[in-house]
Amino acid sequence: MKYIGAHVSASGGVEQAVLRAVEIGANAFALFTKNQRQWKAPPLKAETIEKFKRFCQVHHFTADQILPHDSYLINLGSPEAEGLEKSRNAFIDEMERANQLGLKLLNFHPGSHLNKISVQDCLARIAESINIAVSKVPNVIAVIENTAGQGSNLGYRFEHLAEIIEQVDDKSRVGVCLDTCHTFSAGYDISSLEQCEKTFTEFEQVVGFEYLRGIHLNGSKTPLGSRKDRHDTLREGTIGTAFCEFIMKDDRFDGIPMILETINPDIWAEEIKFLRTLTRK
Repeated sequence: MKYIGAHVSASGGVEQAVLRAVEIGANAFALFTKNQRQWKAPPLKAETIEKFKRFCQVHHFTADQILPHDSYLINLGSPEAEGLEKSRNAFIDEMERANQLGLKLLNFHPGSHLNKISVQDCLARIAESINIAVSKVPNVIAVIENTAGQGSNLGYRFEHLAEIIEQVDDKSRVGVCLDTCHTFSAGYDISSLEQCEKTFTEFEQVVGFEYLRGIHLNGSKTPLGSRKDRHDTLREGTIGTAFCEFIMKDDRFDGIPMILETINPDIWAEEIKFLRTLTRK
């Protein structure tokens, strides 16, 4: 079963995200459980948690179909003690919110060295941050998103993801989300079925499909290897749609949330329909 949806707004309460996913014909969705551009947020109210769980049940969304995303401010590899502590505390709070909502995944960008520590030291800090968080919060899997490699962001090489996972003590509590725009921008070609085969074979060899917990389905506005994070709609931009066909026909991508973060929410329903047509060819 392919779970396809989009990163929908949680404006008005996290339970509203469920209804917005239903509106676009999705059987998966992503959301922020708090304002993604602020460090702190009021705790989730019991009434909100109950509504979210009830709406999910009514509309047949299980935890396997939902991929919450943490705050953009968090840097689990921060070279600065204050920034690292603040990020770790915020990440633990995000994990707790996911757990309260009955969710089992939390998607996050790994972190940045800010040109102040080595790549290896930053990756080690990210792994240590995961170890701390999962020791404090049960059930929720820390899902590392690959990046485009902008600035000093790490996670744009499959080797970075593997190195973080290697240093996480409980491997059952860590996973990976592959963003197709980031993958392409980082230099992994997915513009043809043949290139998709090569790239995902490399992913299997370096990281392993057993760690794949989600996909972000995005086109790109920039060329292969640009190291820029500029999303486009699926059928426009620089990648083409071969990667959509490859992913929709490959059962290694079954049973995980596949989330649109494309730039035009008005056509999300149309893009979801387009993806579903690819499974029938």
